[in-house]
Amino acid sequence: MCGICGLIYNDVSKSVDPSMIGRMCDTITHRGPDDVGTWVEGNVGLGMRRLSIIDLVTGKQPISNEDDTTWIVFNGEIYNHDELRRQLQAKGHKFKTKTDTEAILHAYEEYGEDCPAKLNGMFAFAIWDQKLKKLFIARDRIGIKPLYYFYDHERFIFGSEIKAILQTEEIPRRIDLQALDNFLTFEYIPAPLSILQDVKKLMPGHSISLSNRQLKIKKYWEVEFNLNEASEAEFKYRIRELLSDAVKIRLMSDVPLGAFLSGGIDSSTIVALMSQVMKQPVKTFSIGFEDSTYNELDYARLIARTFKTDHHEFIIKPNAVELTENLIYFLDEPFGDFSIFPTYLVSKMAREYVTVVLSGDGGDELFAGYDTYIADRYYRKYSMIPASIRSKFIPGILDRVPPSSQKKGIINKIKRFVEGSTLPEDLRHVRWMIFLLEQEKSKLYNNDMKYGILEKDPYKFIRTYFANIDYLKHDATSQQLYVDIKTYLVDDILVKVDRMSMATSLEARVPFLDYRFVELAASIPSNMKLRHHQTKYILKKAMDDILPHDILYRGKQGFSIPIKNWLRQDLKPMMTDVLATEKISREGFFDPSYVEQLKTEHLKGIKNHSHRLWALMMFGMWFDLYMR
Repeated sequence: MCGICGLIYNDVSKSVDPSMIGRMCDTITHRGPDDVGTWVEGNVGLGMRRLSIIDLVTGKQPISNEDDTTWIVFNGEIYNHDELRRQLQAKGHKFKTKTDTEAILHAYEEYGEDCPAKLNGMFAFAIWDQKLKKLFIARDRIGIKPLYYFYDHERFIFGSEIKAILQTEEIPRRIDLQALDNFLTFEYIPAPLSILQDVKKLMPGHSISLSNRQLKIKKYWEVEFNLNEASEAEFKYRIRELLSDAVKIRLMSDVPLGAFLSGGIDSSTIVALMSQVMKQPVKTFSIGFEDSTYNELDYARLIARTFKTDHHEFIIKPNAVELTENLIYFLDEPFGDFSIFPTYLVSKMAREYVTVVLSGDGGDELFAGYDTYIADRYYRKYSMIPASIRSKFIPGILDRVPPSSQKKGIINKIKRFVEGSTLPEDLRHVRWMIFLLEQEKSKLYNNDMKYGILEKDPYKFIRTYFANIDYLKHDATSQQLYVDIKTYLVDDILVKVDRMSMATSLEARVPFLDYRFVELAASIPSNMKLRHHQTKYILKKAMDDILPHDILYRGKQGFSIPIKNWLRQDLKPMMTDVLATEKISREGFFDPSYVEQLKTEHLKGIKNHSHRLWALMMFGMWFDLYMR
């Protein structure tokens, strides 16, 4: 696992300053504390920071081919590199290391721009082809590893994180107001946008080639929902077989490894399958809370006992969130998902014992694990209630009921459902993943913000993905799964896991997102994923002979923190400072009086504005760090 960066001038007479590549590398030291490597020749400079996982001795990057005409920097892991190596050696390629990085380089020599399709892993890599004077960059199919870039037709700059790009001279720091609107609406910024107008994200499953000043972006993979008519028994067998293999190949490591364990079905499945392969007890790591409604440690302990793991726990207390300003540095963009904190802290704890962890991320998006899928089904019955009652009477009653302090109290669920039900039906379950409504934006945004957003439909990127999947061919649940894989998974879940694990120099691997398993899951009919109101039906059936019943059939909790309570208590001073009226006015995006209203209503317990307030706080702290 590494962080990568680079700079290429189109003008071949202009030389890259080696010290600039060094500064770019320095900003991402946390991604690779073990080593640094740079290669600069004329108008091209490549850099990397290395976290040594495979081939600890000879795996130093950048790596070149036999005659030093092609160079690569690489972030990630290629799990089929041994097999790929054998194939390439049979074709005459000579290897000088045992690292997976070199396998990519020779695959490029053999297959050209089709080489990403030969790789099974998580990756972002950049190859400079000296003979063709071409830069080739690719990102893995699902988007597990990040890649940002800047191109102004004079120079191309890339990096695993935005902060590396910002080390070069005269990068414009102009906020993309569309990205800011998307962030406040969804709590993440969808690719290819970034918070900066001039910096973009390379989309998952895409590659870039730059040659003769021409930048070309190409899609090399797409998840296809080609439903298979196999029996339930056959799908159970194939799920176990393929997921077991996905786990097994991710145990490839020359350093200690373990697993995150929340006690949910996904992480429990990964730990169970690891236990069947590993000769020593799996090291497991769990996070908990003093607030019992947020605590899942009892379930994690049940799995630890069942599979006799070497288990470690940590209890989060509100003072742990003093880490906020440090975490902003690692995020690079405003990011509103509360679960960055437990993810960071469990990563920090795990890093004391291991260098690699396996994680259960991706199971919800593949098998319809979120409550929002169920909410969409409930809405079909709810919509039969007369519109006048749904639009006025029910919301009026709920406005008089104060929110619950519990994580998922019944009042909180009903309020969230009714709020989402007011949004357009074509958004389907995404309605319950939206945190700032249009009527609220009209009060929050000042005129410059309102008129500066070029795309007036804040849901356009969601609607575009729905349009990409054939409505006539696919059922509603398959369409929603496709949209989640393309949006929430890549730009929220995977961003959180990558940034927070890398902040502690820990590599996180995600077996559920082995592209072969993703393709298998996409072929399973929806009624085997969401059966009546039971989520993950077929995954539970596939694991019911090894996982405890209490794990398989308990309600979903989610990896979150009691932020709504903390904002009224320990975090109140921070909120007061970051969202001070004079500061909001000075930044010039929002109406200070409406922000003050949100704060007052939340502090008095009248309404739960935690999502809105936290997003505003995250933007304000990001702004202070990156824009001043």
